[in-house]
Amino acid sequence: MLCAAIDIGSNTTRVLVAEPRQGQLRMVMEQRAYTRVGKADREEGRLVAVKIDEIAEVVATQVRLAEELGAEAMRIVATAAIRASLNGPEVVAKISERSGRSAEILSEHDEGRLAFIGATKSLGHPADGEVAVVDIGGGSSEVIFGTLDGGVREVRSFPVGSGSLADDHISADPPSAAELRSIRDWLGDYFAEVELPRPTQAVAVGGSATSLRRLVGAVLEYETLERGIRVLASEPSAEVAKRFELDPQRVRILPSGVLLLERFADLLGCPLQVGKGGLREGIILDMLHTAGGDDLEPAAAASGAG
Repeated sequence: MLCAAIDIGSNTTRVLVAEPRQGQLRMVMEQRAYTRVGKADREEGRLVAVKIDEIAEVVATQVRLAEELGAEAMRIVATAAIRASLNGPEVVAKISERSGRSAEILSEHDEGRLAFIGATKSLGHPADGEVAVVDIGGGSSEVIFGTLDGGVREVRSFPVGSGSLADDHISADPPSAAELRSIRDWLGDYFAEVELPRPTQAVAVGGSATSLRRLVGAVLEYETLERGIRVLASEPSAEVAKRFELDPQRVRILPSGVLLLERFADLLGCPLQVGKGGLREGIILDMLHTAGGDDLEPAAAASGAG
């Protein structure tokens, strides 16, 4: 069965169309638009009408693309930026009306649960013991703890993301040493009292992690993360984007994402493996399991908690 997931995040609105193949997902189409909901103008905590219209039009276009490919099931979700907006229900109602498909706001726990499914299902190797999934978004970050057999045990959500950090601390291109130090100092203060369990292994998902794979490889630890920062601080974002085939808008906010990943790797006490799946993959796997996908038993185990 061909399924589609549309994720309205703080930085981007993305659509993934995929189908099951031998217990894994085969991507049919993926597309994104930089809607920067987290940076959008607000009036007394409410998203303004022009931004709501923009998001609704982007989603409607992505719905049409998925329908033209023959997607049989679809789920549209909004995360931190719309979840934090006082008119969030009005926003998803407008999106539903414009796209002709029901949209919803994910709770922090459901967002974490689905990201855990997408990350652990796509690891490509057995994951014994407790797994921590680190999901860096534009406006929030989640650390999800659980096991493949038992599902999600705990979701820790923090209202800080790569986009919001970049907006508050970075104006130069490339970022200056003082700006990077400012982010490190801010993160040091923010997480000073935070303690996290030490998992057997940790997986990083989200745009920052997948972009870093191109810069430094699939294992994020102190040395590779520092190498990533050196690359991002050495030349303008347009040059880095061209060299590594990344979007310049992603590169502009990537330094703050790297420093967030560095902080979580330190808190968890282990390197982060860049995952091949995340929230959108988890949404599709969850839909397939609900529909009775016979070859998706591992996803069923991962989605068992909630």
